[in-house]
Amino acid sequence: MTSTLVLVLRFVFDLLCLLFWARFLLQASKADFYNPISQAVVKATDPICKPLRLVLKSVGSFDVASLFVAWLIAVLGVTTITFLIAPEYLSTAVLVSGTVRALIVLTQFYFFAILIMVIASFLAPGNYNPALALIQQLLEPIMAPIRRIMPSMGPLDLSPMVVILIIIVVQNVLSQLG
Repeated sequence: MTSTLVLVLRFVFDLLCLLFWARFLLQASKADFYNPISQAVVKATDPICKPLRLVLKSVGSFDVASLFVAWLIAVLGVTTITFLIAPEYLSTAVLVSGTVRALIVLTQFYFFAILIMVIASFLAPGNYNPALALIQQLLEPIMAPIRRIMPSMGPLDLSPMVVILIIIVVQNVLSQLG
């Protein structure tokens, strides 16, 4: 029963963390605010982010309040799960583990977002979908530098493979830290 509860709790905390990461990334990448998915993310996170912005001001296009809440949710998730599994291991190390967990959630988002874009480019090239447009806007800040470095292969874009490889390496390093 405990393993099922841990699985459900990890899913819920990761989903909440991802929601606030999405809010942070939407603002950082200057994604289309009028996209219906952007509107839903903003509406869901505003009750927590708006009051926090009175204390935690944005730095340029980086929403510090959203970033802080994503980190806090990850720390709370790690703390809750550690308390359920092995309460004797609760310490300040949960802050580091929470930070690592928040970064793992972010890398998982990018990994699956790239997979979705690659699959969509094969299945429905050139079609417009608001979700795919938003994912493209969120991915562009990490894909563009790789595209500039890589030589052109004509219509074939190999930058998603390079970014996925980098993400896998980062995830391996993070999993060793956490």
